[in-house]
Amino acid sequence: MTAPRPALAVTCGEPAGIGPDVTLMAWARREELELPPFYLRGDLAFLAARAARLGLDVPCRACAPEEAGAVFADALPVVPTGPAVADHPGDPDPATGAAVIASIDACVEDVREGRAAAVVTNPIAKKVLYDAGFRHPGHTEYLGELAQRFAPGPFLPVMLLAGPKLMVVPVTIHVPLARVPELLTAGLLADTARIVHHDLVTRFGLERPRIAVCGLNPHAGEGGSMGTEDRDLIAPVLQMLTAEGLNVSGPWPADTLFHDAARATYDVVLGMYHDQVLIPVKTIGFDDTVNVTLGLPFVRTSPDHGTAFGIAGTGAARCDSFAAAVRMAAALTREGPVA
Repeated sequence: MTAPRPALAVTCGEPAGIGPDVTLMAWARREELELPPFYLRGDLAFLAARAARLGLDVPCRACAPEEAGAVFADALPVVPTGPAVADHPGDPDPATGAAVIASIDACVEDVREGRAAAVVTNPIAKKVLYDAGFRHPGHTEYLGELAQRFAPGPFLPVMLLAGPKLMVVPVTIHVPLARVPELLTAGLLADTARIVHHDLVTRFGLERPRIAVCGLNPHAGEGGSMGTEDRDLIAPVLQMLTAEGLNVSGPWPADTLFHDAARATYDVVLGMYHDQVLIPVKTIGFDDTVNVTLGLPFVRTSPDHGTAFGIAGTGAARCDSFAAAVRMAAALTREGPVA
């Protein structure tokens, strides 16, 4: 008899944001949204209070990770983790930082120990965590450190935003725009492209993924007249990767790379900085795009939105992206290509 698949581990995210809201909403619509079993690591009383505030009939039940699959049909499984937090939507407090970090740590450990199939992370508020002493730029970079529990590493976590019409990867992520040229190195670009190629083959089932690469400057530098990075840095790296057998092209001007006809020519776009590719992917598919971290020895997905303090606790949030992240995590941990 085959053992049941482990449930997915969901982090609590920023308590003052919409992470708790969308988790509760998604469970309430679990059959309609065709969601596999998941559990949340966090404060049971807090989740129950947020459900009551939202007017949701969502029973929350404490359980162990191994029990989540059986509990999921009748209640939202909650594995009590970290210190208690108060229900103050829209009012972030650095005192909750320990609870947020404890939830992330425990979910990753659950995957390492085989208690969970993958990690789905709710949005965090970086400023709140920084004020609590958090020293990483964001979720993605922190998960790269936690990955060393699985193997010595080091790991280069790569942020993939995957939607039904567009997939993109920013080579540099949460850094000021003024620092992008100094941080954009041949090694970083090459390693990022290799990881994207590897994971699109092994996890997404693409036989030979087509990787389009944006230029850094307007018009991809236009022969060096608007910046030399595209000619002197990016183009030689792409030539090297082509010689290795990767199906890469570019550097392309970013302003002509995202219309319908262009999107038919590639599977994923590598952009040189955060907004260069996150603006188009969120414009094209804001409610159903998923943040997937490549380059890790475990699967991690997340909604593509932030904490949205202004609507937390009001019921105005939509759970579409969270639900898509749950379905994507389940698909990536099954055998065979992602549907």
